[in-house]
Amino acid sequence: MERSVRELWAESRELLGLHAEDVPRADLLPTPLAFLRDHVSPGRPLIVSAAATSHWPAVSLWPTESYLPDALHSTDVSVHLTPSGRADALAPHPRSPGARGSDPAAGLVAYAQQQDDCLRGEYAAVAGDVDAHVPWASEALGCLPEAVNLWIGNSCSVTSFHKDHYDNIYVVLSGEKHFLLLPPTEHHRLYIRDYPAARYVAEQETEEVPRLKLEIEEPARIVPWSIVDPYPASPEEMAAQISSFPLYFKGPRPIRCTVRAGEMLYLPSMWFHYVSQSPGPNGLTIAVNYWYDTQFDINYAYFNFLRSLEIQDSPSDNSDDALEGELEEKND
Repeated sequence: MERSVRELWAESRELLGLHAEDVPRADLLPTPLAFLRDHVSPGRPLIVSAAATSHWPAVSLWPTESYLPDALHSTDVSVHLTPSGRADALAPHPRSPGARGSDPAAGLVAYAQQQDDCLRGEYAAVAGDVDAHVPWASEALGCLPEAVNLWIGNSCSVTSFHKDHYDNIYVVLSGEKHFLLLPPTEHHRLYIRDYPAARYVAEQETEEVPRLKLEIEEPARIVPWSIVDPYPASPEEMAAQISSFPLYFKGPRPIRCTVRAGEMLYLPSMWFHYVSQSPGPNGLTIAVNYWYDTQFDINYAYFNFLRSLEIQDSPSDNSDDALEGELEEKND
């Protein structure tokens, strides 16, 4: 079974034309027809150059230190606080032995990432600085975005591997966003399991730097999530990750891309992505994204069937290299 799945990984990347482990780039705006034909229909990512946003006031205004604080000075906004910036990463269960709250002396990481159409809600005062939708994408997808979100963070803010049930147009306005991408066909490489959802809350809200503790959500909610960490902090942790998750570390390299200020990334629905970021001149990474509702078709049924399959890890260290050679022979 594992060999058949590995063949699927290689063949799907070949069909998408993703041999070089990077994402296609367009210097000019795509027409709706070309975007639909070359990217939406096959489920192929695309980066569009800064020409797409050159007319947005946000391009010049938002990277400054004063504009957003001044424009939003009388607005209450939601900010997510975590001890490390990994708001959605797996953590020890709060009732497990040795679990404890954050250390106030170590500071906290704040990330604006409300994900509830917040640009048109909490941040409505600055929503006019960007386009209400992406015209060529809206025409190709046959709808307007269901949500438009604002993201403001720093280099500590990291998003674990996950997928969204939306077609996503992600636009960076200050700094850079760094993506690791895996197609939906590579679901098994991420060892997704069910975990109880939890959130960080302040133990003493009156403290200047509150101590945070992790609380299980009530009512209980189960979330499917990946435990794979593509960037372990030490050689020992790397060895443990490789041993525990060989399908990820001994499979094809993730597709990597960096989205720079002004650029747009089209990320098809169901693609897995891990996101880190580098700040701009104001010390922040700022982005907006447009979530377009996905029209699920037979491919979604295929994905659910693939997800239902169970495969066992091969003990071989060179299984991917051997498969590559065999596929080359078939192609010859």
